Amino acid sequence: MTLSGTATRESIHVGQLRIQYLIDGTATGGMGVFELTVPPNAHVPPPHSHTDNEECVYVLEGMLRYSVDGVVRDLTPGEWMFTARGSVHHFSNPHDGIARALIVLTPDIGAQYFRDVGAIVNAGGPPDREKLIEVMSRYGLVPAAPPH
Repeated sequence: MTLSGTATRESIHVGQLRIQYLIDGTATGGMGVFELTVPPNAHVPPPHSHTDNEECVYVLEGMLRYSVDGVVRDLTPGEWMFTARGSVHHFSNPHDGIARALIVLTPDIGAQYFRDVGAIVNAGGPPDREKLIEVMSRYGLVPAAPPH
């Protein structure tokens, strides 16, 4: 990737979700930036937290439902939410149109995380939950406890 951001961006598919990295911060241990595309009613990751990362979501197109520690908002273009380290967060798109958001992670978990998860989710059939949890754990993601 050039500093001007003109390099061809790889599309990583995790089920119906598409991730396009703009900055993969794993090379420097710094900030990562990627575009996330979420079709209506797409299967999404379960609520989770990050042990080592802070995250900010900024909506570019459509409407994205986002929750942080139980606060749920339907974000529209120009709106954002911040997730502190250790906070449980989740997103979905129960709306009619495609949602696109810019995600900033610091420090970054990297594009390889999404490739690893995609290999499990895109293998066909129901995803292997144990394998998913192992990959999530390796990158510092902690699935939230089920609601009571």
